[in-house]
Amino acid sequence: MSATPTNKYALDHDHDHDHEHDVSESDSKPLLSNVRNPAQSSDANLAPTYEPEYRYSYTDEHFNYYPSGPSQSQAKLDDPFTPKPEDYARQSQYEQLDYAEPLAVPMSKSPPMMRKQPNMFQRYFGLYPLEQRIEDKKRGVGVQTHPIACYVLSAAMLGVLIYELVTNSKAQGSPFSFKPVVNPMLGPSSSALIQLGARFPPCMKNVPDFPITTAVPCLNNTDNPATRLCSLEDICGFGGFHDKTPDQWFRFITPIFLHAGLIHFLLNMMAQLTASAQVEREMGTLSFLVLYAAAGIFGNVLGGNFSLVGSPSVGASGAIFGTIAVAWVDLFAHWRYTYRPGRKLAFMIVELIIGIAIGFIPYVDNFAHLGGLAIGLLVAMALYPIISPSNRHRIIVIALRLIAAPLAVVMFVVLIRNFYKADPSAACSWCRYLSCIPASYNNHCKG
Repeated sequence: MSATPTNKYALDHDHDHDHEHDVSESDSKPLLSNVRNPAQSSDANLAPTYEPEYRYSYTDEHFNYYPSGPSQSQAKLDDPFTPKPEDYARQSQYEQLDYAEPLAVPMSKSPPMMRKQPNMFQRYFGLYPLEQRIEDKKRGVGVQTHPIACYVLSAAMLGVLIYELVTNSKAQGSPFSFKPVVNPMLGPSSSALIQLGARFPPCMKNVPDFPITTAVPCLNNTDNPATRLCSLEDICGFGGFHDKTPDQWFRFITPIFLHAGLIHFLLNMMAQLTASAQVEREMGTLSFLVLYAAAGIFGNVLGGNFSLVGSPSVGASGAIFGTIAVAWVDLFAHWRYTYRPGRKLAFMIVELIIGIAIGFIPYVDNFAHLGGLAIGLLVAMALYPIISPSNRHRIIVIALRLIAAPLAVVMFVVLIRNFYKADPSAACSWCRYLSCIPASYNNHCKG
């Protein structure tokens, strides 16, 4: 005779046996269980079982705490063999990831590699989203990646410098001129620079203070005073003066590729391959070449008007100052997007002062620096891509562009006409001191 179970858990054993698969086998499983396999004998099912009066505590995905374990309805849903409602999978934040749509990231917050990169044309004219243009400006991303023109120009200038030193070496026996006057830039003599294309007004027009009959030291002269003299036409070279009137107008251009010496070349290339190269990346090669040529030529035009007529001038400093002017336009146009703009402005002022100070060195013309800077500001205002975050800003930029371009043309015309038709020194007798420190070797800035 079998004993009748008196434990309340034994009385409910049959009910629990019917629903043993409805209870979760994880969090809601009792600590101790003697529930037998249904395949066992019926006598074993009648044996009394012991279950504790507590269950494991339970915390759902919303961090709600259940000290008695999950509810019966939740336990049934947790059972893998129980049919689930359609929205059951979305009740858990973790399982919802399998059903979520791809995350839509705003353009301004998406990483650069996820965006469609604009081409060179779109970058120059700003034909892509404003947020991306602003971020590109902050990251220093410009119209193109490589400053091709700067590389080509620097290589060409290096070749010309080597040719200068070879020419002086053939004439004086040394690539560097030490007699009759020492070239502090470690370069050729002034006569060699003139013959190779330096800006020298007596080779470009009739100069009353330096007539065509004036004898000048030959390239091979090493004596002071000079003992080997040549005619002006021979020193100017390039075939001489065909109608006996100096007309070598190209000397507004050729000095850009010449340098007074090795030191002068290194200083210019350091600026050209850093500051000018970044300007080319931001503007593009075509616009950069227009700026570079305009600044270099105008610097020589201004220097031809007001510098000493008897001193040759060479160097790409005017063109480089024109590219540096772009940094000023960029700073004030994009002040809000510039990192520490006040500090950058202070550094730019110091650089400008140093550049002007270098202009007082022999064979280097400060007017080329100032002229390149002035025309560079105008050309940069006309061609440099500027970000306009508002209609008011855009209207101001367009107005300045319309003013800058014609003004640059007017300055060219006026100064070129003044160079050939008038006496510039008569109009401004003190201007020469902006590029000359009075000394005995320059006749106290008188020629």
